[in-house]
Amino acid sequence: MGTQNRRRRWASLLGATALAVTAGGALACPAGAATDVDFATHCIPPAVAGIPPIDGTTTANIAVSDTTPDVGDTVTVTYTVVKPAASNPTAIALPADIMTPTGKVTLGGAQTGDITVAGPKKNDPVPGNGAFPSFSMTGTFKVTAAGSITLSPGDYNIHTSYILELDTPCTVTNPPAPVSETLTATDTSTPVNNRAIGLDKATGNPGDSVTVTGTGFTAGATVTLAGRSGDTQTGDTATTTAGSDGKISAPLVVNDKTTTGIVAYEGSAWTEALGSPAAAYTVVDNTPIPPGSQKITTTVNAGTLSMSQDGDSVALSAVKFGTGGASTGALRTVTVQDFRGGPAGWSLTGKVTDFTGPGAKIDASKLSWTPACATKAGSPSTCQAGSAGVVGSSGATLASTPNGTVTGGEFTADAGLSLDVPAFTPPGSYSGVLTLTLS
Repeated sequence: MGTQNRRRRWASLLGATALAVTAGGALACPAGAATDVDFATHCIPPAVAGIPPIDGTTTANIAVSDTTPDVGDTVTVTYTVVKPAASNPTAIALPADIMTPTGKVTLGGAQTGDITVAGPKKNDPVPGNGAFPSFSMTGTFKVTAAGSITLSPGDYNIHTSYILELDTPCTVTNPPAPVSETLTATDTSTPVNNRAIGLDKATGNPGDSVTVTGTGFTAGATVTLAGRSGDTQTGDTATTTAGSDGKISAPLVVNDKTTTGIVAYEGSAWTEALGSPAAAYTVVDNTPIPPGSQKITTTVNAGTLSMSQDGDSVALSAVKFGTGGASTGALRTVTVQDFRGGPAGWSLTGKVTDFTGPGAKIDASKLSWTPACATKAGSPSTCQAGSAGVVGSSGATLASTPNGTVTGGEFTADAGLSLDVPAFTPPGSYSGVLTLTLS
């Protein structure tokens, strides 16, 4: 998430006892992250630069909001160019926040096609002839097929708005690029809305036309194309008629400078049942500044999704040999900070290993928890605690927040822990590792 959203994993050592106080353990902190891939790229500098095309290597990764979606779910995709192949083609230093990136992510496997992604107008200053900085772009797609779905970085464009409006398009030399992320989609046998659209470009000036293509619409139906500013429809609309194959292809003129995406739908208004997910689109504000005026701009920078915990070990209460029963305690408090400022929520899940000790083990399925979650005042999202029950090796949800127009905030998650120790478990100290995953 979207960041877009990156996964972070933290492991806490839990202790269980039989006739003895548990031994403490150290925190292990494996960090889950999107997989960086390298691919050959052909970049064309602006003609004004007077230099030939650049053939180089791009390093990038793809992150998703959900790696195990159901068919019909909408997944948020974040395409991060870690190291662009192109650099500033002129000797003129570029100031901060004049670069607007757009691009595409290529789907493969059970579902094919391209996802349009767009990033904010945000960058660090770039020295003359210096390397372009890393940047991220986000978009969404609807899962329409069950099975393994691969995601690969696609073509991208760097638009600069400084003195002149210039583009540096970069294409994948040997498409598709290597796979950076893989999803496993499940068919829940629920009727699926397969309406989906794509755009011929992801950015434009006010008044530009963008071609909207789509599939999955009702044959012969009137389909409305509309701009979106967040979840609000703008005044930019057009209509077309779906063909006998359910496909559409029509232009939409976009004037509203607050546009963040484009949708298509049947009926009088967009609904989840009869509408497509929004395709990312950005309008470049090229309004001239009147003489004697000054344009004042500020930027709100997106942050990250992160977590921390209050301590790295938990000692559960002791039980008696021959009696066994509940060995209880409390999870160390976990703090989640969602400062991304996008539409994606988050989920915090946990799974535990078997508890091992002197010549025996206590099965992971014996650990249960009762989750609790609190939201800091002023947070746009509201935290929801997971259900009480078995944690086990398959895992369970500790806390989550839903998707929304604007999400984010600060949250704390806790849980009461109970390990059901069998009556005649050999005396000694038993421990297992609980891994918490934030995505």
